[in-house]
Amino acid sequence: MDFGDTPAEAAFRAEARAWLEAHAPVKGSPEAFDKMSSPGRSAEEERDLAARARAWQAQLAADGWACLDWPQEYGGRGASTVEAIIFDEEQGRFGVSMSIFMAALSMAAPTLMAWGTDEQKQRFLKPIRRGEIVFAQLFSEPNAGSDLAGLQARAVEDGDEFVVNGQKVWNSYAHLAEWGILLARTNSDVPKHQGLTYFFVKMDSEGLDPRPLRQMTGGAEFNETFLDNVRIPKENVIGGVNNGWAVAQTTLNSERAAVGAQSSVVDVDGLVDLARRQGQGDDPAVRQALAEAWIRSEVLRYLGMRVYTALSQGTEIGPEASIMKILTGDHIRDTSQAAMELLGPDGMLSDDSWVSLMISHFAHKIGGGTPEIQRNVIGERILGLPREPRADKGIPFRELKV
Repeated sequence: MDFGDTPAEAAFRAEARAWLEAHAPVKGSPEAFDKMSSPGRSAEEERDLAARARAWQAQLAADGWACLDWPQEYGGRGASTVEAIIFDEEQGRFGVSMSIFMAALSMAAPTLMAWGTDEQKQRFLKPIRRGEIVFAQLFSEPNAGSDLAGLQARAVEDGDEFVVNGQKVWNSYAHLAEWGILLARTNSDVPKHQGLTYFFVKMDSEGLDPRPLRQMTGGAEFNETFLDNVRIPKENVIGGVNNGWAVAQTTLNSERAAVGAQSSVVDVDGLVDLARRQGQGDDPAVRQALAEAWIRSEVLRYLGMRVYTALSQGTEIGPEASIMKILTGDHIRDTSQAAMELLGPDGMLSDDSWVSLMISHFAHKIGGGTPEIQRNVIGERILGLPREPRADKGIPFRELKV
């Protein structure tokens, strides 16, 4: 395992840092837009932050820093994955947030590259790279979350279109998105995993209604989305009719890796500063909590290096990404809890970023697959443990009690 940059990677890091210092907004500055999910923001403030994010993505694309590891034919540099990771690390030091583009860059684009037709790639990839398209993920339903294959949204073929009816939920930024990635059932006469189809759907389609959900954080980036006779052209099917489960695995794996890389939202140095400001830096119990937070951060950093080394050597990623997903959620939970204990009663009244992180940590743990699902995946696919028995195996979806 490599623990540092090669000379070429160090030179690239210096180049990226210099460009970012010249162009990116500083954290906490009036130009910053790293608080997309901050509590209590108005709809107008949210639109302003989204506009800044779009403008930043457009500047990245114009100056050759967007989607570095994409093939050159789609506007990327054809850079190594490690170089793309280095740029993301450096960008994280500034007052920017790419959360509004997560579904587009980390879900839709990888899925298109793996399953899309040449026409679909040409149609979507370059606009995604330039920040012209925000995507939302329309997968989960009120009765289909961890058991995603049990979804009930139906898509019925009608000439050159499919007509979709159903409800989706936990759709990040659906109210700001131009397009959605939709999984719907097109065949109920086969087992539940076999009758699904993967679509791209325009979010301004007639009958499609995203409704923001106000959360306990005060933010409302999540939505519930209703589809009432929404028409989708067949040209927007990705990967073939009734092949949606296989296509969705690409999206879900990419999402899991993206969520697992979010340990950077935890500022351990900031936690140390908080302890000092609260006059508790010398308390033995506090120092132990600080040490544990630092250890978790370092474990994730080295585990990340293991992943990056495999990528730089062209090796397939093993179980590290799933393990990182679990550990990152635990790290965000435990470190934000330590911060709340330092804040004491003030934590109930403060709008400190630690409070927002603590309240929102559930999203980090659940997004991309709950810890329970991740442990099942690790146990069955990595450790070779027996799969859990399924009472619905081989039974047509129409015959299931849902």
